[in-house]
Amino acid sequence: MALAIINTRAGLGLEAPNVLVEVHLTNGLPGLAIVGLPEAAVKESRERVRSALINAGFDFPTRRITLNLAPADLPKEGGRFDLPIALGILVASGQIPGEAVEDLECLGELALDGKLRPVRGVLPAALEARRAGRALLLPESNADEAALAGDLAVLPAADLPQVVAHLLKQAPITPHQLGERPAPRLAEPDLAEVRGQHQARRALEVAASGGHNLLFAGPPGTGKTMLASRLPGILPPLQEDEALEVAAVRSVCGLPILERWGQRPFRTPHHTASGVALVGGGGKPRPGEISLAHHGVLFLDELPEFDRRVLEVLREPLESGQIVVSRALMQSCFPARFQLVAAMNPCPCGHLGDPRKACVCTPAQVQRYQARISGPLLDRIDLQVEVPALPAAQLTEQRSGESSDVVRRRVLAARQRQAQRGALNAYLPSSTLEDLCALDGQERTWLADVLNRLNLSARAYHRVLRVALTLADLAEEPRPRQPQLMEAIGYRQLDRLIGGNGGA
Repeated sequence: MALAIINTRAGLGLEAPNVLVEVHLTNGLPGLAIVGLPEAAVKESRERVRSALINAGFDFPTRRITLNLAPADLPKEGGRFDLPIALGILVASGQIPGEAVEDLECLGELALDGKLRPVRGVLPAALEARRAGRALLLPESNADEAALAGDLAVLPAADLPQVVAHLLKQAPITPHQLGERPAPRLAEPDLAEVRGQHQARRALEVAASGGHNLLFAGPPGTGKTMLASRLPGILPPLQEDEALEVAAVRSVCGLPILERWGQRPFRTPHHTASGVALVGGGGKPRPGEISLAHHGVLFLDELPEFDRRVLEVLREPLESGQIVVSRALMQSCFPARFQLVAAMNPCPCGHLGDPRKACVCTPAQVQRYQARISGPLLDRIDLQVEVPALPAAQLTEQRSGESSDVVRRRVLAARQRQAQRGALNAYLPSSTLEDLCALDGQERTWLADVLNRLNLSARAYHRVLRVALTLADLAEEPRPRQPQLMEAIGYRQLDRLIGGNGGA
């Protein structure tokens, strides 16, 4: 036949829309034209496909070849269209029967000798192929990733001759089956290694239990980074659907998937990161660090050293759990349901309030340093904890605290109570939150008086309730009472350490 249609998938952020590769052969001067909004890499595929077909022993038609990538208004990029284009030419020229590709989707880049090279963003394409009820033909190197989609016929091939032999039923490809899933948890630093810092350890447990954001503040060398790095070790493993969401983001970014399967992400961008690096973007939008931290932890060390404009882009994702990147030609929505954990010194020299060493900063320097963190951003951090310098006697103690396994069991129990409500406490709707807290008249009067004296915002009020509800879950109480409310309010006071920077 002179016309062939092959199903494949484009890569548009985390989406994988269906693309039809239409190939038409007509009489005329030999040539190959590609239409349908192809990017440079797609236009170059005509040279790769021609060489691959000839070197693999197939006939390249000496006719006028028109390739249409439909829908025409969808941008097409990358080498993933090489294989469907090659198969379209083979079907249109009669070298492969058309019915052989009817219930098939394919993608892959071709080398000049006909071998198949891996492409990025395979998992979103595999998930969409499964929903469409089609088999997926792709390079061998992408087979394990595609098999994560579950109930999908994954057909891996090493080169173009193997693909053609399968379609001609000369040597059928056995559908790929993923072996045993990797262990859901890699080795994490243990909380037992942390000496002292009981309040900070308690805050870490509360943050893990309710999904709350957390800020550690204190002099250098007090264990802020050490504490933050122990948070993943007390979080539960990812559920299957969460693991697939995390893997899809990593797939689009070209990062390995299987070695971290089931483990919550822990991202630590450097303080020189730009806004685009943090939230995603670019001419062709890609996920940023907050999306790579989806269902995990985003740790920002030396928080005031980040550019203030960069930090401000975190405000909307912290509330909505997603980031929408808009560009002239496209708009992409990336997931960003992450826990923010940050660490900071109280002043440029780091020793404001440190009993071991006097601070050498002027009041103006301290004010400028602390003003790099805006009040609205600080208002979105549920737990703000001082990490003081430890006496030498505690540093030399042999006794260690509870291990991560012990703390994780309490975290799991608290999260199970929240799962029965339908969401973690950090993400409960405000109306549901107030119903669950059910404060009596005396508690409301007391809390209103405290809020007025501390000048807390309405957002801070709801975040106090969320933390108090998590504390009640840890204590196996049906609702928070005054002791839990007092502890929750105590986690929002760093005035003596960071100078009352208008956020809490």
